[in-house]
Amino acid sequence: MSEEKYEMMCGIEIHQQLDTKKLFCNCDSSLSEEGSGDIYRRLRPTTSEMGEVDRAALAQFLRGYGYRYQSCPCETCLVELDEEPPHEVNADAMETTLIFSELVNASVIDEIQFMRKIVVDGSNTSGFQRTSLIAVDGSIEAIGRKIGILSVCLEEDACRKIDTTDSDIIWRTDRLGIPLIEVATAPDMRTPEEVLEVAARIGSLLRATKRVKRGIGTIREDLNISIPEGARIEIKGVQELRLLPDFVSNEVKRQKMLVRVRDILKERGVQPVAVETIDVTDLFKTCEAKIIASALKANGKVLAVKLPGFAGVMNGDNKTLRLGSEMAQYARTVGVKGIFHSDELPNYGIEQEYVDSLRQFLGMTGENDAFVICAASAKKANDALVLAANRANQALIGVPEETRDPLPDGTTKYSRPLPGAARMYPETDVPPTRITEARLNRIKNNLPEFPEQIEARLVKTYGINAQQAKQIVRQGRDDLFCQIADEFGLSAVAATTFQNTFQELEHEGVDTDLLTYDDLYSVFAGLKANKFAKEAIPAILKEMVGGLDLEQIIKKLGLSAVDAGEAAAIIEKIVNERADFVRSKGLGAIGPLMGPVMGALRGKIDGKQANDLLSAAIKKLLG
Repeated sequence: MSEEKYEMMCGIEIHQQLDTKKLFCNCDSSLSEEGSGDIYRRLRPTTSEMGEVDRAALAQFLRGYGYRYQSCPCETCLVELDEEPPHEVNADAMETTLIFSELVNASVIDEIQFMRKIVVDGSNTSGFQRTSLIAVDGSIEAIGRKIGILSVCLEEDACRKIDTTDSDIIWRTDRLGIPLIEVATAPDMRTPEEVLEVAARIGSLLRATKRVKRGIGTIREDLNISIPEGARIEIKGVQELRLLPDFVSNEVKRQKMLVRVRDILKERGVQPVAVETIDVTDLFKTCEAKIIASALKANGKVLAVKLPGFAGVMNGDNKTLRLGSEMAQYARTVGVKGIFHSDELPNYGIEQEYVDSLRQFLGMTGENDAFVICAASAKKANDALVLAANRANQALIGVPEETRDPLPDGTTKYSRPLPGAARMYPETDVPPTRITEARLNRIKNNLPEFPEQIEARLVKTYGINAQQAKQIVRQGRDDLFCQIADEFGLSAVAATTFQNTFQELEHEGVDTDLLTYDDLYSVFAGLKANKFAKEAIPAILKEMVGGLDLEQIIKKLGLSAVDAGEAAAIIEKIVNERADFVRSKGLGAIGPLMGPVMGALRGKIDGKQANDLLSAAIKKLLG
């Protein structure tokens, strides 16, 4: 099929942290809860080898932020602070990237050259990120067909953003320099569900190396999405796998909306607006709208821009046309709280009289004429309206290429223009790495098991079903499962926990990725030692995600084991309290009474033992 016959096209870039030392020094690749110090820098974009300035870097620079960096004693050195040249590339990180490249059948580059990618948002102290192309032209089998792997790269992670003020962004350098594998697919996915499956497959292959980090933030997905008549949009930094279909679906809807806006404006014959701000402060001196009153009290201004022909597309047609929201996202990048446009007024404390006065002042006579206003300091209001008006003009063309940030509800907001090739130039402080045939042959002869091979082994060795095995491997917990099964003989309980219990917890909003190897091992060790019954595992895991250790949880939940005699007495009391019900139901009362019994025992005995004791108590009552 031709591309035009698809509703959408999507490619993924997956960034996975490696469980090694940092990429260009010997610091530990771990995060710190505390940062110290305050190193201040301003970053400016530089030209590429072709003499061009990257548009994304320029847009970030024009926001005017300064950057403050917190150091961490065990995770920061002079390399991270850009006060010392990078050391030799971490050998374990390079080896892991080569292993993964072979797993996806990619062609490895024979000489690895690191590049500098210009980044002036403050996320790197040097103003650039070091990245290298390791392999190209690979593929994986997923969703019933072959998916192209365009490239496999090795690069360094960025700083962590801690806070943002009006003038500065505060970063912590603990994450800076952690090695990342970047895997870029071809735009071969055609539905939101396919995107999820391909991402899960790549994640399984990454975890198959046994050399990647686990937990929230250690793997991030960038989505590149386009539709016919749309444009390539990059959604950067998605962390929750389950939300991938939502981001894709919502972006397709957004692009379709913008194509429709373009067509409406084209039908009206709308021409690009003059990006000229007009001071209308005097019209709003008595306005009680909070944002306007607050701005005027701080000696700010109210500025306006005319938008001839744009009425009804900024927030119209039952709010399915939302160009105004797109304009507001651009405006907010300079620090204003927002903008007001005529499609949403009167509202927000701005009465009809102010709308009428403004229309008259601006000389707006056509039914499709619109306006946008902003209340802030004179410079911010002007800069915000220039961006908003430019965004309105882009709507005449359709969907502008841009990078967008993910939001928790599966939607996105504007971040910056889509970067181009102008931000790359060679890294002169890191020598090239030769990849020999001998090294590649050694890797090829010692590749780890593929996910499907691990699944088959788990089914054969431990007698669990194929779905359980697949879920365990997807989670990357097959090593832990094997240890629990071999050491404790709890394969059935572990399989049920990793599949069903984890799914139930995730539906309740519990982040199971926060559970470490040691956390889960301690739970099954405690179960084997009869410290609690398996029915208590869901409650224990919930508390463990909250930061408590097993002994603290047992004490908090009152899970101290009871002997059979004590449990029998508790169950007999429950039966006697419901004697009439038991006599009417006979042994049929076992099912209804299991809930109260397990509630009273709170995971102190397992379900089978409770069922046997309940059955005995009912028989005793019935004589």
